[in-house]
Amino acid sequence: MPSYTLFDTAIGRCGLAWTEDGVIAVALPEPSSEAMTDYLAGFGATAGPIEAVAGDAIARVSELLEGRTVDMSPIPLVLNVSEFDAAVYTVCSTIPRGATLTYGDIARRLGHPGAARAVGGALGRNPVPIIVPCHRVLGAGTEVGGFSAPGGANTKQRILGIEGVAGFDEPTLF
Repeated sequence: MPSYTLFDTAIGRCGLAWTEDGVIAVALPEPSSEAMTDYLAGFGATAGPIEAVAGDAIARVSELLEGRTVDMSPIPLVLNVSEFDAAVYTVCSTIPRGATLTYGDIARRLGHPGAARAVGGALGRNPVPIIVPCHRVLGAGTEVGGFSAPGGANTKQRILGIEGVAGFDEPTLF
């Protein structure tokens, strides 16, 4: 049976749901802990003690949100998603900290150059944001684009700033 826990990060309280096989969901800060637990319960998870898989994932997510460079690839994921969404997440997971791609870039890498909107839909359904770094995907011309996590584009901009992406960090005088 899936379990979940809430944990504090540099951007606020987050949540994680997992099974013994891997992580099934990440919740970014919600307006309330109840909203977050409701979201994670939607994956069939109940509150439980932190196991090894969850502890490692929590540590990596927390470190990334503190501005550290973190490899998320060791975190096992158990995702119930379409083949297209899985392919989008695979490409998205190759984007290094401090870099971005556009929805169109990902569509072209998948061999579907006209599928930018479909890529956006897949990223909007991403159950494991931060681990699959959908925040690193922008609209054409470096527009922030959408972000389905609570806080929307503001949360996305904040995470990109933490990661040091040019144009999303602290404002400059010039």
